[in-house]
Parts: sequence; structure tokens; C-alpha cells
Amino acid sequence: MAEYKRILLKLSGESLMGDKQYGIDEVRLAEYASQIAEIVQMGVEVGIVIGGGNIFRGLSGASKGFDRVQGDQMGMLATVINSLALNSALQATGVKSRVLTAIRMEPIGEFYSKQKAVEGLEKGEVIIMSAGTGNPFFTTDTGSSLRAIEIEADVMLKGTRVDGIYTADPEKDKSAVKFDEITYDEIFQRNLKVMDLTATAMCKENNMPIYVFDMDTVGNLKKVMAGEKIGTLVKK
Repeated sequence: MAEYKRILLKLSGESLMGDKQYGIDEVRLAEYASQIAEIVQMGVEVGIVIGGGNIFRGLSGASKGFDRVQGDQMGMLATVINSLALNSALQATGVKSRVLTAIRMEPIGEFYSKQKAVEGLEKGEVIIMSAGTGNPFFTTDTGSSLRAIEIEADVMLKGTRVDGIYTADPEKDKSAVKFDEITYDEIFQRNLKVMDLTATAMCKENNMPIYVFDMDTVGNLKKVMAGEKIGTLVKK
């Protein structure tokens, strides 16, 4: 039995780069698809939100002179490209999946609604929700928090390249200590950069647990579903 029945998996756009400097690494994409296929076979209902940082980041664009609103719109389109890539990789493994978009762009993807997403999940389809919230000034972290709450997921899984939440950035501070569990309030008090504040506040207000783990190690997603404590759980 899986630990969770329905999940929202947040994937980082940067992680999709793998060893490349830009774009999508086909090996990493295939690894993600096979890991997701494993938990679908366990009967887990999977919703996914992917970032777009491997292609374009609205905030970094704004710092280079782009209009912030148009920069964020470019970032939303980057998430759609990543979503289509993952959709294709999942279908190649035999998993039924489809892309929903927060901005109308048929025939690239269907326009998002909670009803459509939940119906697909209940049929065993992997539902990839792209284009963020459809609004500027909101990150894909906030988009994934919103979608997790909307589809009534049991947990929001944040797949990163780090194996959980630490007292400091473990890649910069070797003395950083990992948390097995932490509260939303402690994240605010310690000013930990788990997700942006809006996303964390939304999860706290709606009692949506967050589980942060290393998605880049093949097999870890299945371990989380099997109940192995390999990351950090955020809850009240």
C-alpha cells in the first residue's frame, strides 16, 4: 500500500537540465518518467507541476530589462514546454497522461479546471498542470500549492536535488543539519528558502503537508510512497 493516495508532485525546471547548461536532458526526463510510472503502478493518483527555470525565469528576465508581466508570461510558456516533454516521456513508458494549461492554448493542452483534473486522476491518468496560475507575480511553487489544494491532494511533494530541508544550504555550509520534520512556522521564523512565502503560507492555511526530497536519485519517489523517511516533512 502506498503512503499517499493522491499527490501533487512539484518538479524543478532546473533539475530537467541534468548535466546540460540549458534546456532538457533526455536522460533526466526518462528517469523522471520511469519513477512516476512506478508509483502509478502502485495505484497512486499523480498530479504534476513543473517549473520553467531551465528555459526562462520571469524574475531573472525582469532584472535584465524585461517587463515583469511579459517576463512571467514567458516563464509560464517555458513550463508548458517542459510539461509537453514530460507528457511525451510518460506516454512512451505506457502511462496515460495529459497536459492542462492555466492559459487557453488548445490544441497544445486542455484548459485547466479542477473538475477536469480530478476526473482524469480518478481514471488513473497523470495530470500535468502547466502555465503556473496563469497570472504574473506568482511562482510555480505558488502554482503547485494552489493546485495541490484544489485537487485535494494528500501531500505536496517537492522534488529537488537536495535530500530535504536543512538549517542552512548544505551545498554551501557543511555544518548544516537536516530536519526530519519541521513546522510551517519554523520555516518562517528561520527564514528557510524551501518555497516562496506565498506558497508556504497557502499550504499552512489549508493544512497541506509538504514533503521535500531528492528526486534526482532514481528510486526515491517510490521510497517516499513506500513510507521511507528519506526527506523532510513540513506540517503544522
